[in-house]
Amino acid sequence: MSMSIYVGNLPFSATAEEVEALFAEHGEVERVMLATDRKTGRPRGHAFVEMKDEVAAHNTIAALDGEEFGGRRLRASLKLPRGKRPTPGR
Repeated sequence: MSMSIYVGNLPFSATAEEVEALFAEHGEVERVMLATDRKTGRPRGHAFVEMKDEVAAHNTIAALDGEEFGGRRLRASLKLPRGKRPTPGR
């Protein structure tokens, strides 16, 4: 079963191909979705990476969370379903 990883603190210059290459070092990547601003089309500094299986996703998170990429320290965690995300201030 594929697992989706949230990747934060990406450099704004990062491309989907660069992110995919980084994650592919740790397991099979199904797809990368870079978040962009709807109005300007500019990168927002985060992405979602779908890994082929759960073990690869957990290993990738352990390997990349806090690692430097493009001069910034990555934040990597499992993507939570919409209803399970913490809401600030509630």
